[in-house]
Formats: sequence, C-alpha cells, structure tokens
Amino acid sequence: MERTRRSLLAAGATVGVVGATGCLGGGGTSLDLSGVELDTGEYDCELEESSDPDIDYRPTLGNPESDVVVQVFEDFTCGHCANYTLNHFPAIREEYVESGDVRYEHWDWPIPVDEMWAVPVASAARGVGVRNGDEAFFEFASAAYESQASYSGEAVGAAAEAAGADPCAAMSDARFASYGEASAADRSEGESMGVEGTPTIFVNGSPVEGGYEAATIASAIDAEL
Repeated sequence: MERTRRSLLAAGATVGVVGATGCLGGGGTSLDLSGVELDTGEYDCELEESSDPDIDYRPTLGNPESDVVVQVFEDFTCGHCANYTLNHFPAIREEYVESGDVRYEHWDWPIPVDEMWAVPVASAARGVGVRNGDEAFFEFASAAYESQASYSGEAVGAAAEAAGADPCAAMSDARFASYGEASAADRSEGESMGVEGTPTIFVNGSPVEGGYEAATIASAIDAEL
C-alpha cells in the first residue's frame, strides 16, 4: 500500500488545515421532519408525497462481503462534508472502494447546519438511491454538495438529473422529507457511537482520529487490511 499512501498524502496536502476539523453538532437538537416549501423553478412538477419510502435503505459502495467497513456520517449542509466528499472521498473510492477492499456506507447525521435544507436534501438523496441505485445516490450527493451554498428546489432537481434520476421525484422527497425518519435513525445511531460533528468516519467501528483527509482515512483502512 506504499504507493497508495504516498499519493493520498500528496492529495491531502493541497487542501490545507480545514480538513483537520469539521461541523460541530449541538446535543439534543430536534430535527424538523416536515420537509420544506420549495419552488420547482424550471421543472414542471406536481410534487407528491411518497406512499412507501424504503426507510431501511443504506447507501453503500464497494464489496458487500469485505471485512473492512467504512461508515461516514455526513450533514448535507455542512461545508466540511462538502470538502470531504468533493476533495477527499474520490481518492478513497479509487484506492479502496473500487478495488473491493472495503464496504463503504453513507450515514446521515443532520446537525443540522442549515435547519431548512439538511433533512430535505438527505431525503432527496436517499430517494434517488432507492429508485436508481447506490451509484446514483453518490452522484447525487456530489452534485448536491457542489450547489450547497444555494440550495433550492431547482438545485435538488438538477442534482437528480446529474445522477440520471427523476428530478420531480427527488424534489417531492425533499418537499415532504420522505426519508426524514431514516435520517433521524442514523443520527440516533451515530450519537450512540459518539458522533459529535460531521464528517465523522469509522473504520470497523473505530473513529478515524486526526481529521478527514484522504491520507488519514487511508492509514486507518490500511491498519485493518
């Protein structure tokens, strides 16, 4: 794994100290699971509440039989989570997920940094994954993070389109927080594991210490391989 570690160290060095911290959550914060009023903008959508959302869906990549499980707790409104997903996760995905070395799981941990959008965007992402598969979920997540500073109904629809998914269905899931119960359950599980902010990464149940840079996560994974 020497080549991997050197390349990830180089990638992590370009980002700076922001990777050493994260978005901190307040204990006992209640979540608004009612969704958000949104304008569909250029999309001519009739938004409808999902009658049977798959609350048990877990966005997952990699080898489902791997002995190394990476759990990542994120808030779609946390700037550090955007930094992690857009600048660090691609290296981890290339070196460990696509090789089949790990099972990689996304978990919601809405702090929320933005009370209006945290649960709705997470709900839209899960709905995309349920209907279109795990790859689509992670494509939606990356596209959503790119528009984090200006979330809107149109931004949710555009992220869904980028993932090859139905923008109207995604906006419906955001509007009605269809998967809010799943996000709340994830946060509860995270709290029981000691999560206090995002992003928080666990490798085989142990928290990765020292930040969320690709090199730091790689070292934690290598120790389990």
